[in-house]
Formats: sequence, structure tokens, C-alpha cells
Amino acid sequence: MRVLFSTYGSRGSFEPILGLAVRSRELGAEVRVCAPPDEEFAQRLAEVGVAHVPTGAPVRPLVTTVTPGSAAGLAQRAAALMTAQFETVAAAAEGCDALVVTGPLPVAACARSVAEKLGVRYVHASHQPVSLPSPHRRPPVRRGQPVPEGPVDNQALWDEDARIAHTMFGEEINRQRASFGLPPVDNVRDYAFSGRPWLATDPVLSPWQPTDLGVVQTGAWLPADERPLPAELTEFLDAGTPPVYVGFGSMPMGAPKEVARAAVEAVRAQGRRAVVSRGWAELALIDDQDDCLLVGEVNQQALFPRTAAVVHHGSAGTTTTAARAGVPQVVVPQGADQPYWAGRVADLGLGAEHDGPVPTAESLSAALGAALAPETRARASAVAGTIRTDGTTVAARLLLDAAG
Repeated sequence: MRVLFSTYGSRGSFEPILGLAVRSRELGAEVRVCAPPDEEFAQRLAEVGVAHVPTGAPVRPLVTTVTPGSAAGLAQRAAALMTAQFETVAAAAEGCDALVVTGPLPVAACARSVAEKLGVRYVHASHQPVSLPSPHRRPPVRRGQPVPEGPVDNQALWDEDARIAHTMFGEEINRQRASFGLPPVDNVRDYAFSGRPWLATDPVLSPWQPTDLGVVQTGAWLPADERPLPAELTEFLDAGTPPVYVGFGSMPMGAPKEVARAAVEAVRAQGRRAVVSRGWAELALIDDQDDCLLVGEVNQQALFPRTAAVVHHGSAGTTTTAARAGVPQVVVPQGADQPYWAGRVADLGLGAEHDGPVPTAESLSAALGAALAPETRARASAVAGTIRTDGTTVAARLLLDAAG
């Protein structure tokens, strides 16, 4: 069986696809991954021996230069992403049995168009539930679109969301479909999601309430990570008490110097050492004291169990990795699905949800104090044993079983 996996986005979108691709190969599939051409994605795929098909423009410069929430230039970026799907992904999908897709709506809609044209099985997967239509919650805000005021029925909001999505992307996708010999679609969002999308989240951390949409929840897709920790980091860990990890992943973070200072001062206020991840925000240490260490990309699965707490932005992957490690969390959500994960951490008693995206030393110290409480550590440890570890296996078997 030949499977093409396609994604476009930051590490939070890429890592789940990487995990499923590797597990599918282990179960007998021939796999390739279409992903942005950024060097770090190419390197990760090379490390596990999975073929990389670069698609679209590098994503890191895009993420770190676009104003959060701004719709400026969105139409042009979306059109370029759609073109890449119809060109690069269509060529890579030739001869495949299945196409598994994550990423922004215009990417997914065009990928399904490719699958339709080639007669290839299509699977849309989401690593968060926020964007999947459900009467149990409001839809997320789309860039540049106003939020309706006052109480509005959730279903009515989702209907409006479908209309807005089609207004934003429908004309361009139908233009591209016409050039591909395909008829127009009248609902881009629902076409992209299909009637049976997969939800790659843990059912304890993110329980899905059944709806008319035939969602298949597989568990989270976390790639097995066997990379050793850097020697300098291991020495730091061995030299003292468990530190607090601070990292915001692919988030650009406004005023990174102030964020780094607030984080380090908050950790010190709690009498702890700190491991600070540079991330896409390019965080740096505020002084040369030996109670802090700056790191680049590291194996979080190996690091988190050796920490006292994890301070992060609230991506699905980092939240799940920290939960599996049984370590308390402080989530400083920046946008998208991150407020959802922050709320889940707080609701489950796994840590604290920071109030707002801009931490100060005082606000972060207060949140960290709550997370470091013995009862929070005990709760995080208890929940860790309930987090599923077979998400990629479940999804890979679904793929292979469908192929007979």
C-alpha cells in the first residue's frame, strides 16, 4: 500500500503527520510526506528515513512575520498554497492508495480535489477539535471576520462559518478545480472535512462529544522520539533539582526579550532552575547565571519527565507530551486552538491557564506557583497513566485495513 501524507503548517501540524507516516511504514505501507521546504522539516524526515516532497513556501518566515489575527495578504498566501497542492501534491499522489491531509482549510480542500481527480482515498485529519463543526461549542474566529455579538445558537454560528469560509476561499478553489477538470463545490469547509474526518487527539485530554459529523477519534499522533538529549542539557539536569521548562515552540511571541525576562524571573521567584527553549521566537537568556540553560530543538519526550513543570503556549503536541510525562503545566495561549488546550489543562487539574498571551514575572510566577503545588503534581501523575500511547497505531491500522 502506498500512502501520501500531506501537511502545511508549523511543527504542531508537521509532527503528527511524521508520527503516523513512520508507524504506517512499520506496519507495511510505502510512505512519503509532502511538507514545507523548511530545513528543520527536511532534517526530521531524513532522521527517520521518510521521503520528503517539499511543497509551498517555507513556513517559518511566514509564521514569524505575519501579524497574529491579521488577514492582510491572506488571499494571496491561500492561492499560492492551493496551487502547490494542485501541482506538487497531485504529482506525488500518482499511484497512491490513500492521501492523508492536515493543515489549513484551503490546503485540505485542494488536497481532496487532488484525491477526487486521481480516484485516491482521502482522509482529513485534525490534531485539535476546535475547527470541527459541533453544536457543543462556537466556531473559531476566522482572520479578518467579525465575531457576532450577543447570544447566538452554536449551529447558526457554524452555518455562518461555512458561508464565510466559502466566501474567503471558494472562488479560488473552484478556479483551480476547473483547470483540473473538476466541477465546482458549493461548501469549501464541509468538502475539505469530508463526512468522516479523523481527530488525532487523546480522548481523556480532548473528549469528542458525538455529532452528526462522523468523527473518528484515533488518539494523538505523537512520533516515537529516540533522540538523546544534548550532553550539555544532560549535565545541567544532573547538576541540580528538576528545572522548569519554558518554551513556546513555533510561536513568534511579541517582545521576546520581555517574555524571556518574565519567564526567568518567574521561575527564580519559585526557587527553581530553568531550561529555556529558543523556539521560533528566538528567546535568549537574560544573564549568565548558572541556574538557566538555553536549548534549541530537543527531544521533549525525554526531557519533560525530568522537569518540575512545563511552561508552554498550548499546542496539542506539547500539551499531550507534558500530560504523558505526568508533569504540571502552565499554558500561556497565543491563539488558534491554544485557549482550548489551556482550558483543558485547567479543567483536568493538570496545571494553570495563564490569563492572556503576554506574561509578566508576577502573573507567570502566580500561575507557576499553582502548578508546582503538590496536589497538582499528584493529579498530573495520575492522569499520565490514562493517556493513550497507541494513536498512530490505531490510525495506521485504519489505513491498512481499508486497503484490505
